[in-house]
Amino acid sequence: MTTAAAMASRDARAVPLALMLVGGVAVLLFRTARAPQRPPALANPLADGVAARLVREYEEQGTGWFWQTDREGRVTYLSTKVAAELDTADTPAIGAPIRTLFRVDTNATETERTIAFHLASRTAFSNYSVRPAVPGKLERWWSMSGRPITDADGTFQGFIGNGSDLTERRRAEAEIARLALFDSLTGLANRQRMRQWLDQTLSQARGGRGTALFLLDLDRFKAVNDTLGHQTGDALLKQVAQRLVRAIGDSGLVGRLGGDEFQVVLPGMTEHDMLGTVARGVIEALSQPYSIDGSSISIGCSIGIAIAPEDGDDAETMVRNADLALYGAKGDGRGVHRFFKPAMLDGARSRKQIEDDLRHALAADQLHVAYQPVVSTASGRIVGYEALVRWEHPTRGSVSPAEFVPVAEDCGLIEAIGEWVLRTACIEAATWPDDIRVAVNVSPIQFANPALPTIVTSALARSGIAPGRLELEITEGVFLDETAQSEQMFKTLKAIGVRLALDDFGTGYSSLGYLKKAPFDKIKIDQGFVRGAAIPGNRNAAIIRAIVTLADALDMETTAEGVETQDEIALIRALGCSHIQGWAYGKAARAGEVPAQLAAQGGMPLASAPARSRPPRHTMIRTARIRAGDAAGEIRIRNLSPGGAMIDGIAIDGEATDVDVMIELVEDEMFPAKLRWAIDGRAGLEFESPFNMARLARPTLPVRKAG
Repeated sequence: MTTAAAMASRDARAVPLALMLVGGVAVLLFRTARAPQRPPALANPLADGVAARLVREYEEQGTGWFWQTDREGRVTYLSTKVAAELDTADTPAIGAPIRTLFRVDTNATETERTIAFHLASRTAFSNYSVRPAVPGKLERWWSMSGRPITDADGTFQGFIGNGSDLTERRRAEAEIARLALFDSLTGLANRQRMRQWLDQTLSQARGGRGTALFLLDLDRFKAVNDTLGHQTGDALLKQVAQRLVRAIGDSGLVGRLGGDEFQVVLPGMTEHDMLGTVARGVIEALSQPYSIDGSSISIGCSIGIAIAPEDGDDAETMVRNADLALYGAKGDGRGVHRFFKPAMLDGARSRKQIEDDLRHALAADQLHVAYQPVVSTASGRIVGYEALVRWEHPTRGSVSPAEFVPVAEDCGLIEAIGEWVLRTACIEAATWPDDIRVAVNVSPIQFANPALPTIVTSALARSGIAPGRLELEITEGVFLDETAQSEQMFKTLKAIGVRLALDDFGTGYSSLGYLKKAPFDKIKIDQGFVRGAAIPGNRNAAIIRAIVTLADALDMETTAEGVETQDEIALIRALGCSHIQGWAYGKAARAGEVPAQLAAQGGMPLASAPARSRPPRHTMIRTARIRAGDAAGEIRIRNLSPGGAMIDGIAIDGEATDVDVMIELVEDEMFPAKLRWAIDGRAGLEFESPFNMARLARPTLPVRKAG
């Protein structure tokens, strides 16, 4: 059949087809066609013409279209716009078997059988989603319905039906689905897509194929966002995503969970060595400098790793364990990767127990304040005390602030504890001489609270002490969110009359810029710079001298924290610090002991400290593997120096000294050492050769004191 003939045939069938399909008119005319013929006088040629024009208008301007086949399933009519989509140079749509023109969208392999079934069984179908079956045609979707037709004698004549264009709707649905499953900023899979993929991968892994899960967190990203703006932060995240995809390659699926948190699913990878190599490659790639709008930006990356099925066989468990491993990586100094270990789950449960007990501790008066003396280097007299929170647990005994203060910050208790310490310290300081100050720590969370000035004013009024006797110690963390509100907070606090000290100077996001604006009265030099400063060749003394010079130029006092030995006292005095604080003058004492300290020797404490310093030990609590001969297990490293380490969690006969062991100081890397002493589950190790502390991501920072 020629194209012209096909069009003529199509036009010839347009009116009767339309009359059977369009609205109520179609129903009326269809019934008329099967009823006895009416007298010619009742025919209405005008109605036939109107219906034909309406059908043409509907086909040309709307999304709907019509089709019809003969008894063999060949197309005898097809609306022009759809026929144009399906015509080929060799085969027009009119005259072609309908099963060769359309395929059911949901499953192409079922198309012919589905269409053939309805043609063979002569049964109606409705709202099939179909696409062009003709190769090389544009992406198009239609909804298609049809039913068999018979003549007046009931003889089957073919199929007749209609359709509508779904293309724009399907594209919109696809875009909605894309937005629902992919991150709009980076184009990576989002949290929902990653969860689906992880569920699917783990279900396959149950058949014996393992899977690894990486959970990544960017180090120092918040500082970039806060200092350079969210637009720069977004640009940085896009570059991170690109580097991460390149680093992983075809090995896994990369996704962004939100913020600066990313996830990688690695099907079929379970070997620690291989995963460690991949993780180190990712950390190295993401740690290279970024160039954004002319600025060079450096960040880092920490990774937690969980492996199925040994670390879990469902998505929820795997994500939890990878998150615990990430927590461990951050705790070990950031910029490293850590594999999940069961001890991490025990630690998480312990933290939850601490949180529950801490909520009860406030109401049960289990907390108390201890005071550490601050001594003037000029007079040698005690001029003040720092208030430190302590916790006596009814069953666990004394709980270290290193354990409960981070938990209090995470669970939102730090504000309540901080306010309690402030009020208690002011009330107890009211019993001291009027020239003795009291210092209280203020966390960044407390500092961000607009009610802080009111809380301070209330504590001063209730205790009756002069505002100048209260010193608020503020860490550099408050400057991560440096805004007009923070500047106003400084002004308001100074207007009250209290003193302000910059605590732990040099350990945070140090910037000399904020020293111009923040009205500090004192800089507290972190103990990380004091330890080892008296050892020949150590650069800490030069750093302390520079800080003292800076403080003098800004008319600020200086306090050296963590002074523990006689030679450190002498050095701090020689470097020009105005105050000393540390165990060299005794541990923190309860309020009842303060009057006796102030009365003894005229308030001039004796330094009961070792004469000389030893190489600094970095305090840490982390698990590590240890091996002695054929025996192996896990221990906890308590502190670490270039020459050795103190460990616990080990059962060794106290007389079993000079034992050769191998200990894991860096992830998956063993170092030779010798056991020198063991008592009460603790032991001291001496390394065979000095350990390079730079192998750690950075020294473990002193735990911020609670206030």
